Amino acid sequence: MPTVNDGAIDLSRHHQPENLSDRFALVFVKVLRFFADTFFAKRYGHRAVVLETVAAVPGMVGGALQHLRALRRMEDDHGWIRTLLDEAENERMHLMTFIHIAKPSRLERVMIILAQGAFYNAFFLLYLISPRTAHRVVGYFEEEAVVSYTQYLEEIDAGKHENVPAPQIAIEYWKLPPDARLRDVVLVIRDDEAGHRNVNHEFADKLMSPHRPAAARDGG
Repeated sequence: MPTVNDGAIDLSRHHQPENLSDRFALVFVKVLRFFADTFFAKRYGHRAVVLETVAAVPGMVGGALQHLRALRRMEDDHGWIRTLLDEAENERMHLMTFIHIAKPSRLERVMIILAQGAFYNAFFLLYLISPRTAHRVVGYFEEEAVVSYTQYLEEIDAGKHENVPAPQIAIEYWKLPPDARLRDVVLVIRDDEAGHRNVNHEFADKLMSPHRPAAARDGG
């Protein structure tokens, strides 16, 4: 049987909080994790539908604010804008994929609207106040996503979730084989989340450094 680390990514990577900003970010994400675990339990497909609509927000918010900052300062963004917008698009494709798999109920669609509205405004304000904290929040959020998708893979391998055929949208987006299954989709999505985890922790680290690029400094 294949292992849940087929992609050979670092499943254990965790940024140890170094200051109050990091601790706030970690507690915030752990609270979100608690509510997700309480409401969805092991309904991973439905959990993904709701959480991916939230996960697609930070990249768009960060990309827009870095874009506006680069315009105001007339400075190079050092590639941050494209990276963040690509992240937002990638997370949106996660959502589109899981809509085909989980088929969200009317209640879950209402939850998506409420969750996105609340999170967008909260994250927008957080990014204005402290981009460093905002990126750390995303880094921790993606750490939890890697954990959740690893648990999802374990459930699929144990036969607790049917390994259904991959949606065509996922096959085309990730260039998967025509006979790809749900397990293949979860693997590539987990790889994406691990990449977002690494990038956002690195962005937060750069914002802490006195030698960070000018376009990435605190101030939005």
